[in-house]
Amino acid sequence: MNNVLVARNLKKVYGSRGNIYPALDDINLEIKEGEFVGIMGPSGAGKTTLLNVVSTIDRPTSGTITIDDEDIVKMNEKRLSLFRRNKLGFIFQDFNLLDTLTIRENIVLPLALSKINYKEIERRVNEVSNKLGINDILNKYPYEVSGGQQQRTAAARAIINKPKLILADEPTGALDSRSSSDLLQCLNDLNENSKATIMMVTHDAFAASYCKRIIFIKDGVLFTELFKGKSRKEFFQRILDVLKALGGDNSDLI
Repeated sequence: MNNVLVARNLKKVYGSRGNIYPALDDINLEIKEGEFVGIMGPSGAGKTTLLNVVSTIDRPTSGTITIDDEDIVKMNEKRLSLFRRNKLGFIFQDFNLLDTLTIRENIVLPLALSKINYKEIERRVNEVSNKLGINDILNKYPYEVSGGQQQRTAAARAIINKPKLILADEPTGALDSRSSSDLLQCLNDLNENSKATIMMVTHDAFAASYCKRIIFIKDGVLFTELFKGKSRKEFFQRILDVLKALGGDNSDLI
């Protein structure tokens, strides 16, 4: 399998001389096509910083980040904007939906600036809404549907442009347990059936147990990683064991 993401010697330093905080320190990371990778670690470990530099929201102090064989660190803002739109999909904890647009209109936002004809847009909307079980709410507005349905809408918006990499930032953080399980199963199905490549930052061991691989970060450096076996229940327990070794219970690893 080809590498979708390759990060080499990644460093991110905040502050100035005399008051420097290294958020990331010499991170090396690869994510292959079709992987579902979770990023975990204690509060302040560097999870969000890593997500931000990979997602082009922030730039690293040094190092390289290659996504789909393109070095995003060297891109100017115009190229980054196009790259973000065409190659990346985003799922945020707070959904980031526009209440003035219908569910259908929210989903097609990433395609709005692309020169894709109406029939193709409709085909893609029907395809992703059926995959995520929201085809019956397409004409409703976000405030008229549940939190779980809003998050599924956000997931549909993230995948409609067929991105090379889906980036999920605590996607279950604002959901109840039933909605969380439903969304995680949807992400798992996207990964298994559509070979979607997903990188998910989470503090929740249950959510992480849906991943195929977990990368743990502590103090800005890679701590260890786990690979999923046949049993999700057994994987969940191994995740809890690593979180305990990191120095805190699951509830404070945010």
